[in-house]
Amino acid sequence: SLLQYVFLWAPLRQCGQQERRTMAKNKLRVMMLGGLNEIGKNIAVLEYGEDMIVIDCGLAFPDEDMLGIDLVIPDITYLEKNASKIRGIFLTHGHEDHIGALPYVLRSIQPPIYGTRLTLGILENKLSEHKLLNKTKLITVEAGSVVGAGVFKCEFIRVNHSIADACAIAVRTPVGVVIHSGDFKLDVSPIDGSMMD
Repeated sequence: SLLQYVFLWAPLRQCGQQERRTMAKNKLRVMMLGGLNEIGKNIAVLEYGEDMIVIDCGLAFPDEDMLGIDLVIPDITYLEKNASKIRGIFLTHGHEDHIGALPYVLRSIQPPIYGTRLTLGILENKLSEHKLLNKTKLITVEAGSVVGAGVFKCEFIRVNHSIADACAIAVRTPVGVVIHSGDFKLDVSPIDGSMMD
């Protein structure tokens, strides 16, 4: 699994004094609740003021020394404590290490979930199995879609990966743009015929 790359561009020189004061008070927080220095459990959180978004929500498979454990999910205590701030969960693609924890996480938080058609199709099967499909709001997007989520604007950008319908997500925030790459590969003959944007 590739490590997700996060870049921040902050055009502070173009802001007035009042905007700078607001930015100083409401800092953008970028947190990885899983997926760094490990394979699986990919989950990123962006928080600004009273708004928060989650990018991916994956699981990991146990190491050989974790006897009796079937799945490992990220610690979502912070999300549970701040459930009223969560404006949505945004999915980059449909692999288990990016969507596999959702049936367990959605038992305690219920934000809308945004993803491409294939990603949500895979997720629907999981949610149906766990009897959560009717309780979950799934919103289909495609590469190029821009979704408003509180102060954030999230743009889905086509990337190539070993699964079709994968996207990176550009998140416009009050202090700049964060690019979450998701997993990707540079592929001159992608499985769905569309090159990375």
